[in-house]
Amino acid sequence: MNYTELLETAKKASIKAGEAILEVYNKEDRGIESKADDSPLTQADKNAHLVIAEFLEKTGIPVLSEEGAQIPFEERAKWDTFWMVDPLDGTKEFIKRNGEFTVNIALIENKKATLGIVYVPVSEELYWGNVHTKEAFYHKTGGEVSALPNKESRTQRWIVENGHKASSKGDSNEAVKIVCSRSHMNAETLEFIKQFKETKEVPMGSSLKFLKIAEGGADIYPRFGPTMEWDTAAAHGVVSACGYSIVNTEDYTELEYNKANLLNPFFMAF
Repeated sequence: MNYTELLETAKKASIKAGEAILEVYNKEDRGIESKADDSPLTQADKNAHLVIAEFLEKTGIPVLSEEGAQIPFEERAKWDTFWMVDPLDGTKEFIKRNGEFTVNIALIENKKATLGIVYVPVSEELYWGNVHTKEAFYHKTGGEVSALPNKESRTQRWIVENGHKASSKGDSNEAVKIVCSRSHMNAETLEFIKQFKETKEVPMGSSLKFLKIAEGGADIYPRFGPTMEWDTAAAHGVVSACGYSIVNTEDYTELEYNKANLLNPFFMAF
């Protein structure tokens, strides 16, 4: 499998989808609807899905998109490799016009996110990672491509122990940077944060929270609330390529994809 070609296709798809999103973002009427679960859906979600699907269908690899047709598990279970897509992650941030929304494309192989592509349309920032080569990169339009720091190049300042307990490691006077959801803060997350002697909270929307881990701007992202597989897959590919983990809070095993129920367990990225 030519991962370089697949990455290039997905990167182009994410940027074109971002352009389609901004066309709607800059309009007064963004075509906001409600899904069956009362979560918001905009015309931008739909347009971005169509753009991405057109690019990825050329690869001959199946596509599972949040905004696409519901594919029965009986069919998905036969897929060893497929694209998992969230055309617009952070719809609430899109509606608020704060710019904290992303385009997310991941290649899933045997239940693991092995390629991850995340594009931030408003700032024109692109992140991508390849777990096979253990490399991840960042590029902003007009700038040069730069490598994201990997685990070996950073000093680990804390460790996760049994349960939800955590303790600092190294300089105990340095605050642990905890990235948290701008729109989904809850009591469980606040309780987790209280365990640390000193913290600095970094509120963000969408998959940008994971990217803070990847680029060294945060130490941990705990999520004690519902998310779907397409919310995490692309950023998981970037984080994993950097050598970091996203584990469920029950048994601390890595998140897996293409489950019968696409709902994620509670997790921590670190």
